Amino acid sequence: MEYILAHDLGTSGNKATLFSTEGELIASVTYPYPTSYPYDTWVEQNPEDWWQAVIDTTRTLISGIDSRKIIGVSFSGQMMGCICVDKAGTPLRPAIIWADMRADKQIDKIEKKKKKSAFYRLTGHRLSPSYGGPKFMWIKENEPEVYHNTYKMLNAKDYIILKLTNQFVTENTDASSTCFMDLDRLNWSQDLLYIMGIDYEKLPRLCQSTDIAGYITNEAAKILGLPSGIPVICGGGDGICAAIGTGCIKEGVAHCSLGTSSWISITSKQAIYDEAQRTFNWAHIIPGYILPTGTMQCGGGAYAWYVNEFCEHEKILAKKQNLSLYDYLETEIAQSPLGSNGLLFLPYLMGERSPRWNLNARAGFIGIQIRHKKKDFLRAVQEGVAMNLKVVLDVFRDYSQRVEQIMVVGGGAKSKMWQKILSDVFNVAISLPDTIDEAASMGAAITAGVGLGVFEDFNSVDRFMKINHTVYPQKEAVERYSYLSEIFNHTYDALIPIYNQIKQFQK
Repeated sequence: MEYILAHDLGTSGNKATLFSTEGELIASVTYPYPTSYPYDTWVEQNPEDWWQAVIDTTRTLISGIDSRKIIGVSFSGQMMGCICVDKAGTPLRPAIIWADMRADKQIDKIEKKKKKSAFYRLTGHRLSPSYGGPKFMWIKENEPEVYHNTYKMLNAKDYIILKLTNQFVTENTDASSTCFMDLDRLNWSQDLLYIMGIDYEKLPRLCQSTDIAGYITNEAAKILGLPSGIPVICGGGDGICAAIGTGCIKEGVAHCSLGTSSWISITSKQAIYDEAQRTFNWAHIIPGYILPTGTMQCGGGAYAWYVNEFCEHEKILAKKQNLSLYDYLETEIAQSPLGSNGLLFLPYLMGERSPRWNLNARAGFIGIQIRHKKKDFLRAVQEGVAMNLKVVLDVFRDYSQRVEQIMVVGGGAKSKMWQKILSDVFNVAISLPDTIDEAASMGAAITAGVGLGVFEDFNSVDRFMKINHTVYPQKEAVERYSYLSEIFNHTYDALIPIYNQIKQFQK
């Protein structure tokens, strides 16, 4: 038996998986790492924490196998980051990750040189401080010594590939998250680099996701406990790897992730350029395809926040009943009716990316009455995330994208109540694969297999992924949620002036 080792470098930790070339998940292990919030809108991580996570998880996974049977290593990774390294590959500062929004002034400068509509058409993305390019621009303007000493700007998985192979590379999916890439031509745009004042030579070599970036060096092999010379395949950004891992390999197939951030993506041969720029477009791992996407800042993260902050008593009750906390909360949510007894939750705990694109947006519960119970608040959070994602799905439908089934993955997908809510809010069948947590790393493994020639093409996902079960929408619930979604959107619109006033107050 031969194996592929795949890592998914997420926001909260690294999920490492070992797959057989027959598609069997042999083992999976997660190593958490911290996130720092030094200032308002700043979000950073230490790249060395990622590396330590890769070391520990690799050693754990290979402890029970013959590591000489590993034929390749590949990666899925958080996107839209900015990691500055010198010629030796040493990080010059903490990594600025996707959730960081400090580069708002840089966005204003770009807008003066490039119309928003032209930028959107060129990159597939609207102007936002969430992307890697504006973050690098911020470093140049605020930390000039760091910029001067930067040999290459990388993303998360690119940094780990560097540690393994001594190669400074990225690939099309992560490159499309920098806003330095011309989406049509799939190359670095001299026009964009000039506008942002970024030197071309500071960008890494651009590869295909299926390309071999390099081979594990003797030094890295000793640290990891692996044989040297194993090929390292580039892989892709986490959202695009998750698309591969859920079977989004042909037109019209969509997937939804309920991780820390949450998104809906659909595979298409053409980019979707929404007039209101509510959604954006990634380069796909599969050549010839695009992955139109809408990603909200805090989806599954909103539910985790509420549970962590307000459910200490429920932890005690769950323990007494010998239940996991989340299983206990499932029974609570089921006792709250559709619409959470008139309680709405706006899930904007970190401002918002798609579909609102409003840094000033704030989370809130609307409609609180003395009769409301904890179960209503829990359900309202799940409903609020679902209705926010529905705005994204409606954009795709507006552009004639037919969606009959959505694969749902991520930690939040384990909630049966959330599955039902999503199906009724979206008015579409929701399917759950048997590897909810491993979709991104599985996509990386499949990408590696294609790159190594082990798999003929990406249809090999069929040997990896099995449908666990499917939830179908209920007509009455669909109709009620359609009305509630209108209220949800009207509530957001009405609060925009308040959000702006709060922002002014906080200055």
